[in-house]
Amino acid sequence: MCTQLFDPKVDYVFKNIFGSEKHPRILISFLNACIKPKEPIVEVKLKNTEITKEYIEDSFSRLDILAKTSTGELINIEMQRADERNMVKRSLYYWSKAYISEYTGKGAYANLPRTICINVLDFILLEEEKFHNKYLIQNTSNNNLLTDTLELHFIEIPKMKDIDESDLLSIWVGFLEDPNNEKVISLERKVEELQEAKEELARISRDPKEAENYRMRENARNDRLNALLSAEEKGERKAKLEIARLSLKNGLSIEIVSQITGLSLEEIKNL
Repeated sequence: MCTQLFDPKVDYVFKNIFGSEKHPRILISFLNACIKPKEPIVEVKLKNTEITKEYIEDSFSRLDILAKTSTGELINIEMQRADERNMVKRSLYYWSKAYISEYTGKGAYANLPRTICINVLDFILLEEEKFHNKYLIQNTSNNNLLTDTLELHFIEIPKMKDIDESDLLSIWVGFLEDPNNEKVISLERKVEELQEAKEELARISRDPKEAENYRMRENARNDRLNALLSAEEKGERKAKLEIARLSLKNGLSIEIVSQITGLSLEEIKNL
């Protein structure tokens, strides 16, 4: 009987595959595919490998990956499945936290490392055609680069329509979208790290303890989404009530105010 594979886009699973000290080649392959550095990354050291039960059950915890390359760059990777309408500022915030984490004091600003944030998104965020976009600090008049210290990547999974076999990042995104995709399966024979990731995903999916962690993480995510939805609904209702008050103040009838706001006649009478 075949094991149903977990969704690798669940942050708990994503971190176990790409942020595992046992499988550094997977992360190195993904980073080289995304960043495309002039000199390939050959070694990484993970800085936050612990995944406690408290982190799994906390709906507002981040199961990100923070790594440092052998040449000193800091790289933060986050898998985000829901659009909470704060992704750009959130990425800048976590970039800043990673960046200053290396500050040793005494004005040693020159030693602060190049810091890269990679945001893997299961939703569309940007008004860009490509599924992978990189942002730097550049002069707006001539595009001269001010510094390579800040680098933000956004990978929008839904924008990739088909796997490009010549692009390793496209292959990795295909794996995240559907590890059982026929093209992904065929490429496992050519890309050793992809096969290693698939085997690790299968191992996690067979493990009863991992299955419980997976379930808890999904429950935590649902709790977070419900909390955000409830907050939005409260905000919308507050706005409707304010519009109703102003409309009544300006002489509109209760019936018209009800049509405008969607509030019941009883709700408007009670204002």
